[in-house]
Amino acid sequence: MAVLDIRQRTGWLFMAVIVGHIVLISAQVTTRRGVPVLESVTFGTFAEVQRAATSAVSVVREGWQNYFALQQIRKDNEALRQEVAQLRITVQQERALPQQSRTLQQMLELRDATMVRTTAALVIGSAPDPQFRTISIDKGTHDGLTQDMAVIAPAGVVGRVIMPSARASKVQLLIDRGAGAGVMIERSRATGVISGSGATDELSFRAGLIDLDYVPNTADVKVGDRVITSGVDGIYPKGFVVGEIQSVEREAGEFRIKVQPAVDFSSLETVLVVISTPALAVDSDEGR
Repeated sequence: MAVLDIRQRTGWLFMAVIVGHIVLISAQVTTRRGVPVLESVTFGTFAEVQRAATSAVSVVREGWQNYFALQQIRKDNEALRQEVAQLRITVQQERALPQQSRTLQQMLELRDATMVRTTAALVIGSAPDPQFRTISIDKGTHDGLTQDMAVIAPAGVVGRVIMPSARASKVQLLIDRGAGAGVMIERSRATGVISGSGATDELSFRAGLIDLDYVPNTADVKVGDRVITSGVDGIYPKGFVVGEIQSVEREAGEFRIKVQPAVDFSSLETVLVVISTPALAVDSDEGR
């Protein structure tokens, strides 16, 4: 073992001497450009190391910059999404404004054209049960509303107040099965009573039609005739539009008349509640 160690050491020493000689010779030998070979080789080696280190640093720096740029892009995209969402909401609101303005204008025109005192109310809800056609409005007893006050819209009669509370009221629509009102046919002046379609007439109920009953069998009735309130029920003022006759049939000498309401009850947003009529005002003055 000792002999092998000595041989190995001798071999390494010999190699070191040879390398040293090569280095010394390289230091003395020059290239065609007059640069020592050792210096040229050393420079080339370190240049490659520097090139590799620079490339690595550039890759790391570029990746780091791209990471921060990506984060900024994400923030910008999120801000743009929020801005687009807000713009969409604004556009929807602006689209709704003309319709709201038209509705309010119609309400004002109706209020000015009628001889009754009214108060405007917003529709804030509707009955979840389709068997009972009612809506809720944002006015109640604190605003002067009482039971059986008539509710109207620019298109015609809506219904009547059936349950007022302090700040809201429930309104029974004309298409409710328990609704009713005294009416007349505008053209022939024949009178009758309208009511929500009966429980057995499911087709008419779903179609939103109402019945016109108790019309004299000698009356002049035609499809397309307009039906208006007669005022005899003491709830609805006279002359307000109820609807248009949709069909006329005779059964056992009696009329079976269906009326299409003038009001689209599914799109009600604002209504007018009739606070008093001229007749009521006269009666109140006489009571004083």
